[in-house]
Amino acid sequence: MEDFQFDNGKGSFSVSYRKALSHNMPVNHFHSTYEIFYLMSGKRTFFIKDRTMIIEEGDVVIISPNILHRTTNTEMPKHERLIVNIHESQMSSMNDAYRDIFQPLFEHAYLIIKCPLQDKLAIESVAQSIMQEMQEKRPGFEMFAQTLVLQLLIICCRHVKQNAIEPLDTPSPMYERILEVVRYMNTHYMQDLPLHLLAEKFYVSPYYLSRFFKEATGFTFVEYLNSVRIKEAKKLLEQTSLKVSLIARKVGFGSVTHFGRVFKLVTGHAPLYYRKDK
Repeated sequence: MEDFQFDNGKGSFSVSYRKALSHNMPVNHFHSTYEIFYLMSGKRTFFIKDRTMIIEEGDVVIISPNILHRTTNTEMPKHERLIVNIHESQMSSMNDAYRDIFQPLFEHAYLIIKCPLQDKLAIESVAQSIMQEMQEKRPGFEMFAQTLVLQLLIICCRHVKQNAIEPLDTPSPMYERILEVVRYMNTHYMQDLPLHLLAEKFYVSPYYLSRFFKEATGFTFVEYLNSVRIKEAKKLLEQTSLKVSLIARKVGFGSVTHFGRVFKLVTGHAPLYYRKDK
């Protein structure tokens, strides 16, 4: 099957299939939708929120809205994957009891689904049907594909409800040290956080921190700090009526001009784009 990308243009549903011989990751690393990443072949290292973990063939990763994430292993690029982004509104439109049905999604920042063979076969079958619908584009294909995605989510949520979530190993002690830094940044992003001061705080050299931060998370140090700040700014823009200049200061930017430039780089939009409905 050839690679394809579908987006409904409303920010509520998209599907992407790729059989990759090279590493590729979209610029936008957090979304207002749930992201379902199904690894059909290969092996990927994922950074999500504050953890780095290895994902293997047949695994499904479900990431909640506005959670920073990235794949990191450029040295093992060959893989095949299906990615679906679906907004919560699409779930609620199908059934009023959707929050009970999809309960695990609302309790976790992300889920790593490692199913037994029977469930893996069911997931593979549904995934193939989604891809067929998106390729053939027969009348009603988008709605049909959305119902298939909900089936996929139900299979995954049933598995989580019936099985304890097993903790995933961190690839190495070096990664764990870097992830301590990440957790600190997630909490203290509004403060001045130059690399050399964080390196001193965590008893590593600036060179070590800069080099291994990228390896462990897929982000450069500055790119990650900016992404965390912009993610929080986006939330404030959507949920409050605070002025843009005040939001910029609250998330750690000294200049509103710099804030606007970084915001557009990270999200693809100017800050006021997220105030359109207010």
